[in-house]
Amino acid sequence: MTRQRILVVEDEPMIAQAVAARLSAENFTVEVAGDGPAAVEQARDFEPDLIVLDVMLPGFDGLEVCRRVQAERPVPVLMLTARDDETDLLVGLGVGADDYVTKPFSMRELVARVRALLRRVDRSARPADETLRAGPLEIDRGARRVRWAGREIRLTPTEFDLLDCLARNPRTVLTRTVLLEQVWDWADASGTRVVDSHVKALRRKLGADVIRTVHGVGYSLEVPA
Repeated sequence: MTRQRILVVEDEPMIAQAVAARLSAENFTVEVAGDGPAAVEQARDFEPDLIVLDVMLPGFDGLEVCRRVQAERPVPVLMLTARDDETDLLVGLGVGADDYVTKPFSMRELVARVRALLRRVDRSARPADETLRAGPLEIDRGARRVRWAGREIRLTPTEFDLLDCLARNPRTVLTRTVLLEQVWDWADASGTRVVDSHVKALRRKLGADVIRTVHGVGYSLEVPA
């Protein structure tokens, strides 16, 4: 079986070496890049199955790396950030990142996030011809396209999966734990904030009233008939 390839982009040598060593021990093939330009070049040559990408990099930052890489070849991205500001996280998700962990993080958490993200990608690649419709919302699961009142809405892979999950359960409140299990394939509820960030990103594209917040519980899709 071919080992999956991971590109680690991190300018702090100790962190880069530790992450690369752990991922190699987990049976991944790993390469390391230490700055923005090198990351884009190595992503082109190495063709990784996933990128672990630090936000703060010399040359140009991880957000720009993500933009350039996704423009050439879509690839799952797990961002590493020392910043916990919500605006920064939304920008990262907006340029194509699928998930993030905030420094400092445990290697166990990082590996779990990597494996969950790769499982999601594998699951999303399976054929699905069903088209879901709810009011003005249309989700073409085979083509992974979304239209709102006939207008195509560009979503990141994670935004698509989240909306698809909500649309399969219309007007039903799904807890953050359920969404983490079904969309992110996480077995615990440690990443509830990533759900909130993606919901906010979806609202910016679809409208603030499309996804209803039930405080202390979760979210539901509320589309007009």
